Amino acid sequence: MSPQRADQRYGTIPRMALAAAARWGGVPAVVDGEARYTFTELAEETRRVTAALVATGVQPGDRIALWAPNSAAWIPAALGILGAGAWLVPLNTRFKATEAAYVLQKADARSLFVVDEFMGTDHVGELRAVDPGLRVLTDVVRIPSPGTRTGAAWQAFLARGDGHLAAGDERIAAGTADDICDIIFTSGTTGKPKGVLLRHGASLRCYDSINIAYRLHQGDRHLVTTPFFHCFGYKAGWMLSLLAGACTFPVAVFDADVALGIIQSEGITHIPGAPTVFTSLLHHPRRGDYDLSSLHTAMVGAASIPITLPGEMVRDLGFRTVMAGYGLTENHAIVAFSRPDDAADEAARSVGHPAPDMEVRILGDDGTEVPQGQPGEIVVRSYAQMSGYYLDPEATAATIRDGWLHTGDVGIIDDAGRLHITDRKKDIFIVGGFNVSPAEIESELCRLDDVAQVAVVGVPDERMGEVGCAFVVAKPGHTVDPAEVLAHARETMANYKVPRAVEVVDALPTNATGKVLKHELRAAYTARRRVSE
Repeated sequence: MSPQRADQRYGTIPRMALAAAARWGGVPAVVDGEARYTFTELAEETRRVTAALVATGVQPGDRIALWAPNSAAWIPAALGILGAGAWLVPLNTRFKATEAAYVLQKADARSLFVVDEFMGTDHVGELRAVDPGLRVLTDVVRIPSPGTRTGAAWQAFLARGDGHLAAGDERIAAGTADDICDIIFTSGTTGKPKGVLLRHGASLRCYDSINIAYRLHQGDRHLVTTPFFHCFGYKAGWMLSLLAGACTFPVAVFDADVALGIIQSEGITHIPGAPTVFTSLLHHPRRGDYDLSSLHTAMVGAASIPITLPGEMVRDLGFRTVMAGYGLTENHAIVAFSRPDDAADEAARSVGHPAPDMEVRILGDDGTEVPQGQPGEIVVRSYAQMSGYYLDPEATAATIRDGWLHTGDVGIIDDAGRLHITDRKKDIFIVGGFNVSPAEIESELCRLDDVAQVAVVGVPDERMGEVGCAFVVAKPGHTVDPAEVLAHARETMANYKVPRAVEVVDALPTNATGKVLKHELRAAYTARRRVSE
């Protein structure tokens, strides 16, 4: 008889965390500088958070936002929110207040868990300045900053639940595998982020399956550099650690020197991250001064992988396994991943085989399946499909058609059954692991008085994988200063969205229907770059 799947064993993410405490007790579960939790302590704090929320009147299906960097405190805060049956809305830590306010309004979040400040930014103060009428501002919960586990505001919040632990436990016990756990907002081709509805059971099942290749086990030490506001850091990060009995080491802001020190001092075995994380470690001038012999497995994702990177990671960093993966938030961020017997350099050539129990097809422009080895749109059918976009049935219907999730990505399946990503039908590009919607940037830059049209494309960058380049057309009789465009971008959007170059052009190339031919813009940029080099 095969062992029960994780979704069948636990049902919900908080119940999985409580089961982990029953199994591993006093073993370290989270280490973040001076802030440390054993599995038991993490479970108890989760219960206290849930009790405090229940006592406050939070009901199943309420939306609660969490805007904070990776930290020890993020984990019991998230687990407690989920335990109350609320839907967690993680916010990108790089959002400007205007971007965060849009998500908070769209989700109609009733509460906001937030650190006092991050990277010199007072999130709550900026939100009040942008939209003092936001619902979340009536219930702001201050969580401990990275490296700390307590604080007067946090203790005051937890005290709300005194005498309500039993009610909180009842709420945790009432959750089901089919319940919504998160609304994760992701950029789309329409420009504005869309809220993806994910479920407890599918989350557990997906990331239990990915451990076929990642092989995270009890006693392993997991350095999570990927942000908790995304599935890569949340579900493939600390949630997978709890499932496996491993210890999570959160990284709030990646610094190669600090990371190398943690690898050496803590005996780190596993690291998930975008290619930039590993290239930074490889190229650190004092890498040879550190003992990296504990490293075992790397999970590389969120961007295309340079062809030489996996081999360098094995040779120079000492990893025994380098795995690649591909997914999108709309499918709980898993579609395919490497297998344990794949050669390391395979991670740069393909994204591996489809995940267990996932059907993947390649469709041509006419909607029919193409012959093996031919490119087409990747479509997926599985238990992992999102429950839809929050309050957006039209976008949901456009993405899931006849039971198949249309990814907007172009790929092929080779003779060995491996999936290769060859292009993106969508305009989205990826900067250092962060999805960027050109339409969102274009809309913002068109607010400038002198600007008539803007087209933003992703162009290659050695360090970040891709960066944005904005092609700007001035209004008749006006002039556009590229420096002013960049200054406006820096003031109004997260830094990874800010174009790295602005080119003023007389007109944008278009086809007969008026659609901007972005491939021509990319080609022109590349040609000029070659000439300049």
